[in-house]
Amino acid sequence: MKEILVVFGTRPEAIKMCPLILELYRRKAFRVTVAVTGQHREMLAGVLASFGIRPQYNLAIMRKGQTLAEVTTAVLEGIFDILGQRRFDCVLVHGDTSTAFAASLAAFYAKVPVAHIEAGLRTYDKHAPFPEEFNRCAISLVADYHFAPTVWARENLIKEGVLEECVFVTGNTGIDALRYGVQSSSEELFESKRLLLLTAHRRENLGEGMRSAFCGIKRALVAHPDVC
Repeated sequence: MKEILVVFGTRPEAIKMCPLILELYRRKAFRVTVAVTGQHREMLAGVLASFGIRPQYNLAIMRKGQTLAEVTTAVLEGIFDILGQRRFDCVLVHGDTSTAFAASLAAFYAKVPVAHIEAGLRTYDKHAPFPEEFNRCAISLVADYHFAPTVWARENLIKEGVLEECVFVTGNTGIDALRYGVQSSSEELFESKRLLLLTAHRRENLGEGMRSAFCGIKRALVAHPDVC
């Protein structure tokens, strides 16, 4: 049986990791330990409750006014301590948060393989988004398994020198979270019209980026009146 440590700390990570955790729970080949860092607190708790997942570890790192350096240090030390308590075969991290970066670095220091979920996204501008672009690039340097959501993301990794046999195109687990949520919701929401679902994430989108996105959405709705 493989011992898997799943680490996340923010609401977006939780939304995308919880479907994967539920799937791992169903497979007898894996024993899963969940560690949350508490990079988000109340927002994280709501997602965990929705999926019925209870973490075995909570680092509870959130402090008022803390810096990126303090977040990174707290996660690095906390996850490294967990890895020292027992043997794990793999550490799973997601995306581009400071939690994911520090947890993958802790696993690297502990010589535990790292699996990176949603790998290969790139802007090739280390300052945009900040610090996420640096985080995801740095995780790719230490990861052993790269689970890319798209073929484009896979190609980015291969161009950077990642071995092809270590990259797997899996799709986006956010879609699995959506399906889980739809199954748990009232079907009346989806009876009368086709439903268009979108997310607008990252502070860089505020202002002109957000205005442009919603103008595009408005045009789509006018062109397709059967869409909600």
